[in-house]
Amino acid sequence: MPVSFLTAAQRDGYGQYAGDPPPEILSRYFHLSDSDHDLVAAKRGDHNRLGFALQLTTARFLGTFLEEPETAPRAVVKTVCDQLKISPECLPKYRNSRRRWAHTVEIRAHEGFRDFTDPGIG
Repeated sequence: MPVSFLTAAQRDGYGQYAGDPPPEILSRYFHLSDSDHDLVAAKRGDHNRLGFALQLTTARFLGTFLEEPETAPRAVVKTVCDQLKISPECLPKYRNSRRRWAHTVEIRAHEGFRDFTDPGIG
């Protein structure tokens, strides 16, 4: 995505969290619906379930996916872990999961997200 119109500080902060979101933001953007739980439950391994859920909620909040899901703020990880009843200790394993890239495709399709480079956008 072209970002030349952004300041250097805005470019550096694009697609990243600016600290722990407040409780009202956590409850609005990081709440997993029954449909979300069904999608997450279909993933194999706690690391894939947690990683998928973090990418899903992050995409809803930031409008993009995290290159390194481990960089998600502690409050976000805790909120998602509490709902899934999963320990955050499994998250580092997600970094090496081959499925993580397929997850972004699945999330885009589920949420109706489109890439800015899609020729159909305009």
